[in-house]
Amino acid sequence: MAGSDNFGVENGMGNRAVEWMNSYSKEKKMEFKAKLEGYQILSKNFGDFEIISWRGNWSDARKIIIKASTKLSMKVIESGYHQKDNLLISFFGFGKEFGKVYKKGNYIGTIVLGLRSGKWYIKSEKPG
Repeated sequence: MAGSDNFGVENGMGNRAVEWMNSYSKEKKMEFKAKLEGYQILSKNFGDFEIISWRGNWSDARKIIIKASTKLSMKVIESGYHQKDNLLISFFGFGKEFGKVYKKGNYIGTIVLGLRSGKWYIKSEKPG
């Protein structure tokens, strides 16, 4: 979820989700392209998620990930929310990154993410 260019999709749904999102964005002429990153993050409250990366427009990406949650009846993490902190702290990656968790298009909680060895992990989570 580095630089707001990664999301999570429910474990076991990665290939189907990426295929659907890319097809949907092409059909709707939206600026978005996703691919699987090849690792998972583990959650105690929400289940496990496969990480996907994406390129394109942030607004389109947000709409597509939430729409995928609804259409594919799965849980997703929409990340890219940052703590409003000291700009220098955020620049060096020490700030917090937050993600919203959705199930079937409905908000169900929040997670706080950390980065270790280039991969995201969940620092804390709070059901909504």
